[in-house]
Amino acid sequence: QVQLVESGGGLVQAGGSLRLSCAASGRTFRRYAMGWFRQAPGKEREIVAAIIWSTGSTYYTNSVKGRFTISRDNAKNTVSLQMNSLKVEDTAVYYCATTPSMNVIRASEYNYWGQGTQVTVSS
Repeated sequence: QVQLVESGGGLVQAGGSLRLSCAASGRTFRRYAMGWFRQAPGKEREIVAAIIWSTGSTYYTNSVKGRFTISRDNAKNTVSLQMNSLKVEDTAVYYCATTPSMNVIRASEYNYWGQGTQVTVSS
């Protein structure tokens, strides 16, 4: 079992910044990558960013490129998402997740999920 606990969500004005963190514990040795997903009301859960744990290679969905940065801390077993220049359309519940699969884009490939943290961007 793997436990994931997110923190750092909140309310921010458009153009502002937030930093999300996700602490992982348990049997994380089978992890290939960790990702951040988001789900807005009435929409499907979508990938935001992912990081391959061993190499640090990253993936970003087009809408957040240049604004968001995903990073990992091996020693603390955490993954973070720095979100800058936030837009109203970034409003969603953000989830971190872990996957043993090389397909880091598909939500169905992730087997452990955090409880989610709300990010609200006001205009």
